[in-house]
Amino acid sequence: MSDWITALEWQRKSEDRVDFDTPDPARLALDATVITPLVHLGVLDVIGPGAGKFLQGQTSAQVDLANGDFAPLTCFCTAKGRMLANAQLLRIAADHYRLILHRGLVEPLRSHLTKFAPFYKSELKVRNDLALLGLIGKEAAPLAEVNFDLLPPALWRQAGDVERQLLGHPGPQPRLLACVPIEAVGETVSRLTPQASLVGNAVWCLHDIQAGLAWLTPAHQDALLPQMINWEALGGISFKKGCYTGQEVVARAHFRGQVKKRLARAQLEGDKLPVLGTPLLDGNGKSQGEVLAAEMDAYGQPEILAVTSTREDIGPLSVDGQPVKLMKLPYPIERLDPESLALASVQDSN
Repeated sequence: MSDWITALEWQRKSEDRVDFDTPDPARLALDATVITPLVHLGVLDVIGPGAGKFLQGQTSAQVDLANGDFAPLTCFCTAKGRMLANAQLLRIAADHYRLILHRGLVEPLRSHLTKFAPFYKSELKVRNDLALLGLIGKEAAPLAEVNFDLLPPALWRQAGDVERQLLGHPGPQPRLLACVPIEAVGETVSRLTPQASLVGNAVWCLHDIQAGLAWLTPAHQDALLPQMINWEALGGISFKKGCYTGQEVVARAHFRGQVKKRLARAQLEGDKLPVLGTPLLDGNGKSQGEVLAAEMDAYGQPEILAVTSTREDIGPLSVDGQPVKLMKLPYPIERLDPESLALASVQDSN
C-alpha cells in the first residue's frame, strides 16, 4: 500500500468520505482545478467469452454501444423493475467489461450476478487493485492530457487502455474520472498536485448533485424504478434493445407514464446536512419523498437530490425543518436514447 493511500485512510471521515486540510474545497473548485480520491465508488469487472451476451440480458444498456469509446450509463433491476444498482459501463478489451458504481453496491451486485455468470462462461471480479480519481476544473483536460498521455474524452466517453482509463463526466465545471492501478496512484497524485489542489470527495459528490446525477447507495437498493432518478433523461435506458431483467416493468412505466415520483434538485435554507433517506415533508407533515444525496455547497448551504412527488399541488416542503428551495435540473425530463448519444460520439470524433 502506497504512502498516499496510507495517508488517505488516516484522513477517512466515514466509510465513503475522505477529507484533507485544503480550506474551503467546494469554493476552491469554482475557480481552480482540484483532484479528489473517489473512495465512494468501486469497480466490478465482467470477463469471459459470453460477457457481452450476459450483460445484455441483465442491464438496461445496449451493451454493443459500449465499444471502448462510448461508455454508457446503465442499471440493473429486479424482475419488478426496482434498481439493484446503477453504473457506468466501459469496454476495456474484447470480452472484458467494467462497471463503475457506488462501492457499497459492488459486492451485492457481484453476488446477484454470480448466479447467472457461469451460464455465459463469465466471471465477476471486484477490482480492489484499482483506484478512482476525479479531476475538476477548467484545467482538468490539459492536466489529464499531459499527465496521462491521453486525449481527454467528451461526456460519457472513455479513453485509455487495459491499464488506465479516463472518463468524461457532466457538471458545472469540466470533470474527468481516472481509473488507475492502485500502485501508481501515489505517483499520479504527486504529478498532479503542483497544478491541482487535493480535496475531499464531497466536492465531486456535490458536482454530481449539481449535474442531477444520482448514484444509488445501499440505502435505496431495490426501492426505485430507474425513471425515479431520471435515468432515461440521462441516456441510461435503452428502449430499443431486447429483454433484460425488469425490462417489462421499466418499459410499461415509460410508455404509460406511470412514474409518480422523480428526482429533483434542491437547496435547503439552513446549514444542517441531512442523512440519506430523510423525508421531504409537506405542510401537513406528510412525507412527499426522501433524500438520495446531500452535500454542503460553496456557500455553506446543503444541496440535495431527492426523489419526490411529481404533483404540482403539494405546496412548500421541508427537510429536517429546513425549507426546500427547488432548483432547475441541467437537463430536460424527456427520453434520451443512448443510441443517439453513441451516434453523437461517433460524429464528434470524425
